Amino acid sequence: MENFFEKLNASLQDGSMVKMTLSKPVDKNNELRNVYVKPILLKNNKMYQFTYRYERRDETKNYDIQQTLEKVRDLVPEVFQNVSLFTISEDITLLISKKGKPSLVCKSVKEQREQNLSHDHEKARLIDPTKPWWFLLGLTTREGKVLADMQHKFKQICKYVEIVDGVMKNVKFDDEIHIADMGAGKGYLTFALYEYLTSKYDKKIVMEGVEIRQDLVLKINDIIEKCGLNDFRFVENSIEDYKPGKLDVLIALHACNTATDDAILIGVRNNAKLIICAPCCHKQIRQEMEKSGRTDAITRFGIFLERQAVMITDAVRALVMEYCGYKTNVMEFIEIENTPKNVLLVGKKSNASVDKTAVVKQINDLLEQYGVGEHYLWKNLWRNHTRSVTQ
Repeated sequence: MENFFEKLNASLQDGSMVKMTLSKPVDKNNELRNVYVKPILLKNNKMYQFTYRYERRDETKNYDIQQTLEKVRDLVPEVFQNVSLFTISEDITLLISKKGKPSLVCKSVKEQREQNLSHDHEKARLIDPTKPWWFLLGLTTREGKVLADMQHKFKQICKYVEIVDGVMKNVKFDDEIHIADMGAGKGYLTFALYEYLTSKYDKKIVMEGVEIRQDLVLKINDIIEKCGLNDFRFVENSIEDYKPGKLDVLIALHACNTATDDAILIGVRNNAKLIICAPCCHKQIRQEMEKSGRTDAITRFGIFLERQAVMITDAVRALVMEYCGYKTNVMEFIEIENTPKNVLLVGKKSNASVDKTAVVKQINDLLEQYGVGEHYLWKNLWRNHTRSVTQ
């Protein structure tokens, strides 16, 4: 034991420590699972950063050489039974048996290592994979390492946050931002956006995931409770029947067929400041086009008919949002392999005047051109009104 602390002290004094890990808790019920130590430069002073990894959170503290020695002595062997110390030239492992007998294993390193003295806070990460909910959601190991088969999914999640953040930055919100994520599914994107906004925005984030599958709602709410997340919940409801309280941002990603239209309607009728949709299948318009029997040199081919139905559906959705006072934009969303369905529709509430007559003509001309008898969103926009859309 003392041999280990002599080597630790030497590595601190000569500055050769690369990193150190304390593991294998004596008490298996202890919430503190590991401690990671690394040298850093803080205001031009060399310090040692301790990352205390608990079951549901991480804590980071910085100590000088003397404090580092004291902290490690406090933790070993009373709290942890294993210590792995990596220096520029040597690997040193302290193992303590169940009976409390220590053993020391030292191994020389042939190629000298380099130290990384950067502070962890310098890493420009949009999403932190060490957060406990990512493990509970099945994307990472308990130690916060993204699983091999989830690497692509995690990149998509980070890209999604980057895109939505870019859109939200241009909208003026009150001190509270109420967000509804329609058809939230397994919750990956909902958690990602909540994590990012609560850490980066100086506002209260109130997040609600809407999902019709009861098992998913129960599972996600259990994770939210375990992680102690505030103003965040999932509700069991269909998109069509969802009735929000206050609504600032409505998000609907890959809501099938007319569920995207139902989501847009909710956003419009609740005067949301921002509507963000990534539409999925577009069966309703394709069926209307097939019913009319009207084809041209493009739509006579089935695959092009499908793609044209996609463009018509989403073009009308964008125009409907414009009619309702939103400045709309259509952009490329996250790359989805082997499918053209990677469009993001964005509507920002605007105070600018709208030439509704011109918008109505654009919509009706487009539907007439392709033999579309009705567009679900356009038809249902006025379901609770007495006048027709053409008035």
